[in-house]
Amino acid sequence: MKALSILDEARRLGIFVALAEVVNVTVRQSDHALDEIISKIEEKYKIQDPESLKNDPVVRAYRDFYWRIGIDPTKVRPSGEALRRRVSRGNKFPRINTVVDIGNIASIETLVPIGLYDRDKITGNLHIVLSSGNEQFLGLGGKNIEKLDKGIPILIDDEGKVLHIYPHRDSILTSITLETKNVVIIGAGVPNVDKALVKRAVDFVVDLLEKIAGGKREYETLVIT
Repeated sequence: MKALSILDEARRLGIFVALAEVVNVTVRQSDHALDEIISKIEEKYKIQDPESLKNDPVVRAYRDFYWRIGIDPTKVRPSGEALRRRVSRGNKFPRINTVVDIGNIASIETLVPIGLYDRDKITGNLHIVLSSGNEQFLGLGGKNIEKLDKGIPILIDDEGKVLHIYPHRDSILTSITLETKNVVIIGAGVPNVDKALVKRAVDFVVDLLEKIAGGKREYETLVIT
C-alpha cells in the first residue's frame, strides 16, 4: 500500500484526495463491454450545451481553484469539463487503453479529475507539496522536460520524482501501459467540492477496474485531508 501525505502548505489551498489501489489488472487496448459504456456516454452528453457547464457548481469549484493557482481555466479546462465539452460538440470520447479510459469515464460522469499511476513505478510513498522551483517534469504527450516555477502544487514520491501537477497534468514516468499490473487511483479534491463526490468518483474507477480489467481492490477508498 502506498501512503499519501499532504504538506501543510498544500493543505492550506484546500487540497484533499481520495485514494485507492487495485492490483492484478489486465490492461488492454479495448474491451467490448467498455465500448458499450462509452457509446452510452457519448449519447448522453452529445445533447448537452457545453456553455451550460460553467454554471455547474463542481465545474465552478475547479475553475476557481485553477484561477487561485495561476491557471486560466478558459484555456486549460479541468479534465471532467474538457471531456464533457469534447463529447457535447460531437467528438468521440478519447481512447487510450482500458484502464485510462475507465478513469476518463469516471471523470466525465462526476467532473472530478482522476489520476491513475502505475504503482510499480512509484518509489516509496506519495506526497502533495508545493514546488520549490526548478523541479523537472515530463508531462504525458510532452516531448521536452519542463522546469517548474515555485509554489505549484505537485505530487511526488519518496525519490522526489514529479508525478503530477495538481490537479490537471500527469507525468509520463508513472503512466499506465499495457504492461501495468497494479494501479494507484487518486481523485483530486479542491475547496467547495464534496468529499463524498470525490470518493464516489474513485470508487467508480475501482468498480470498473474490477469488472473490466479483472483487478482486485486493496482496501476501502481513503479520503485524505
